[in-house]
Amino acid sequence: MNVTLSDDELAFRDELRAFFRDRLPEDIRRKQEQGVILDREDHIRFQKLLAEKGWAGVNWPVEYGGTGWTPVQKYLFATEMAEANAPDIVPFGLSMVGPVIYSFGNDEQKRRFLPDILESNVWWCQGYSEPGAGSDLASLKTRAEFDGDAYIVNGTKTWTTLGQHADWIFVLARSRADVARRQEGISFLLVDMSTPGVTVRPIITIEGEHEVNEVHFENVRVPAENLVGEEGAGWTYGKVLLQHERTNIAGVARSRYRLKKLRERAGRAVRGATPLTEDRNFMRKLAAVEVELKALEYTELRTLAAVASGKAPGPESSILKIKGTEVQQAIDTLYLEAAGYYALPYVPEQYVLGFPDGERVGEDTETRFSLQYFNNRKASIYGGSNEIQKNIVAKHVLGL
Repeated sequence: MNVTLSDDELAFRDELRAFFRDRLPEDIRRKQEQGVILDREDHIRFQKLLAEKGWAGVNWPVEYGGTGWTPVQKYLFATEMAEANAPDIVPFGLSMVGPVIYSFGNDEQKRRFLPDILESNVWWCQGYSEPGAGSDLASLKTRAEFDGDAYIVNGTKTWTTLGQHADWIFVLARSRADVARRQEGISFLLVDMSTPGVTVRPIITIEGEHEVNEVHFENVRVPAENLVGEEGAGWTYGKVLLQHERTNIAGVARSRYRLKKLRERAGRAVRGATPLTEDRNFMRKLAAVEVELKALEYTELRTLAAVASGKAPGPESSILKIKGTEVQQAIDTLYLEAAGYYALPYVPEQYVLGFPDGERVGEDTETRFSLQYFNNRKASIYGGSNEIQKNIVAKHVLGL
């Protein structure tokens, strides 16, 4: 795709490139290059650099400290951040709860929470999925019973990504049971993770990492002022949040970067083997994924333009989520195929950070491709499974 850039946009692109070249900390850059999982402080340190530059609130309105960027500027930011292999922005504060608070919260909540979210002073996590309520989120069982000046929350949330790092969690909980539809009577609450009765238990995922958790609430007292918007209207707020989440999940710029790196790797004669660029079957599959990604990129740009005109992401976010995660998983498969039998070893210990005492195994070690493959199987499930997204598209686009 060719995007015609104005002189101002070209200057902005150059500013982005200079920032990621000069300001991205070298230790974080090395971790990214070598597939080492970043820790909490790495993410915070990088996001504070963005905040200092005024680039943290990519989609936030200017009046709340956001960038006020055009769709082209957002596209350039995502592209240059991916090209620099900088870390993804942790979405739970800046991309999820922040927009809900500035859209539906009261003035006191905006004053209290938004500055710390923008500056990454507080780490948030998401309390949506439950052991019996994932893609069918309206069947959630976590209860929030009003008691004078607070809600008493009981229940369990699961698959809570990076909840072990979180200071706060935003929670969907059922505050009313006498409703006609399951989507009614659900409230959106902000909960301090240090509140008595909150317990975080780790879930170790298939590739051996502690990324997700179960969060248990036992008689957790949440002040009434931590209710966002109207009681019982949380489903509406949650849907808006999920639409933005699904758009972000598409990961177009990051997939484009990974495909470029795969092409470069395919052109190298590693360990004396014939370069994969001479394998017509492999290159055919690589080209097919590139075509899918190009089409997805057009859809993303159209969605960015619609959001810039004041529209919330609609069913387009479901299309982006479906195709984006399918492309990501197809890229994972190509990396595995390119690695061949070198991807077979499953040795998580060799991906524990070895700096500064000694270098880790070099960048040609392919074991990490299998770890990423295993981890990314969940991409077609989180944010609402792709099967659910296809139903949304069928209903709202095709009218079925």
